[in-house]
Amino acid sequence: MHVAIIMDGNGRWALQRGLPRPAGHRAGAETVRRIVEAAVASHVSVLTLYAFSADNWLRPRREVSALMKLMKRYLISERVRCLQNGVRVNVIGRRDRLAPELVRSIEDIERITAGGDKLLLRLAVDYSARQSLLEAARQPGKPQSFEDFERRLAAVNHSVPGVPSVDLLIRTGGEQRLSDFLLWESAYAEFVFSDTYWPDFSEQEFYAALEEFSRRDRRFGQLSQRTA
Repeated sequence: MHVAIIMDGNGRWALQRGLPRPAGHRAGAETVRRIVEAAVASHVSVLTLYAFSADNWLRPRREVSALMKLMKRYLISERVRCLQNGVRVNVIGRRDRLAPELVRSIEDIERITAGGDKLLLRLAVDYSARQSLLEAARQPGKPQSFEDFERRLAAVNHSVPGVPSVDLLIRTGGEQRLSDFLLWESAYAEFVFSDTYWPDFSEQEFYAALEEFSRRDRRFGQLSQRTA
């Protein structure tokens, strides 16, 4: 099962408490730890988290800088925990606009956790689904199948190959849009929207979203198997 999450609401969570927006991102990083552990406990195979979109570069420089520093700290601090829990980390998206030290941290954790077999944790950083699709389409030669195109898409995104399509996409923070996230991979995804800001998103809400998914009738353009 592939679960993707748009982790929205960090800034609003902080502002409601009279705190600077980066405080919300720090609180959100703690939620990431809890939800990753919940995903492992639930036997989710792939968890993709929208950490930093290509459009997020347009935010105030101070907030962007805080986010990048937080990301680097997270990648360094979580190495041992991921290794112990069988979590393989893969950062998808562009890397040419990231600071060299952050790229080294990304490469380090990907190498160290490469043997993880319980959960593939993908963090989307400087990611744009539309840009990724455009870059994949620009690759030499004509793709012969969906699978061929998906291999190209994985390559331009620095993604582990062979990742299945998204089954369940969760968005927190009360908004209901994709925001340029996994457009190709979410063709038949089920959606669950939560009003909870990401720092307050609990394991129980994650489990409830999985339960809601289990009740969905996924037809993939065919007749329902429940009424056939």
